[in-house]
Amino acid sequence: MSIVVYSKEVQASGRFNDGEIIEKKPIGFPQDMGELKPYSNLFYWANAWTPNSKSTIELHPHQGFEICSFVIKGGIKHYDSKQQKWIPLIKGDVQIIRAGSGISHAEEILDKSEIFQIWFDPDISKTLNKPATYDDYKQKDFPVILSDKMKTTIIKGDKSLFEMDSEGVEIKEYDFDKGVFNLELDDKSIYSFFLINGSISIENDKALKGAFVKIQDRKQVSFDVFEKSQVFEVKTPKLITYSTYFERFIN
Repeated sequence: MSIVVYSKEVQASGRFNDGEIIEKKPIGFPQDMGELKPYSNLFYWANAWTPNSKSTIELHPHQGFEICSFVIKGGIKHYDSKQQKWIPLIKGDVQIIRAGSGISHAEEILDKSEIFQIWFDPDISKTLNKPATYDDYKQKDFPVILSDKMKTTIIKGDKSLFEMDSEGVEIKEYDFDKGVFNLELDDKSIYSFFLINGSISIENDKALKGAFVKIQDRKQVSFDVFEKSQVFEVKTPKLITYSTYFERFIN
């Protein structure tokens, strides 16, 4: 039964435009030399933010992968070769690029803003033969479940409109008040948690803001939440039905 906490300090680091954009990468590219390698159909995960003013990552290409951007704070603007216009997104909004046979995009992270960019592997042997597609989802589009001292936002899963090709992916965001919370898990899945804000203990493992937690082979986990905290969750299959990009070309 496995629970591993990766503090912000041990994650891979990155920067753009002379530090105008800073990144911590729970799951980095191979050249980033991070502790954690891709697993399941989760290929890459970066937490990026602008410490001060806005900054733009210029037009660059993608193929095959599904690239999701989640706006955690502030806002971003997105441009791609399919839409051919700048599109704004604000806190709580999500975009997905199904890169398919190829697409180029640029992104501007606005002043003092923060995002996750997460790459999923939807079996690129198939997606490389599909045209690229793109969708935006607004925060108000996602179902919300309210319970005692906890709010759950379902980004990808039951009754959510969010569509992706990568199999077995579910995505949630939790807002916890102070207290102890028991989450039911599927032991056939891997759970990836990111602590956006706050401080918690996961069965005696302390996690502070920016920590990444990988959990598998569990049917339940207990969170002891010390203050109001926000936790992002990605659930992926322990076994998938195809060879991933990492397995085929990197590992």
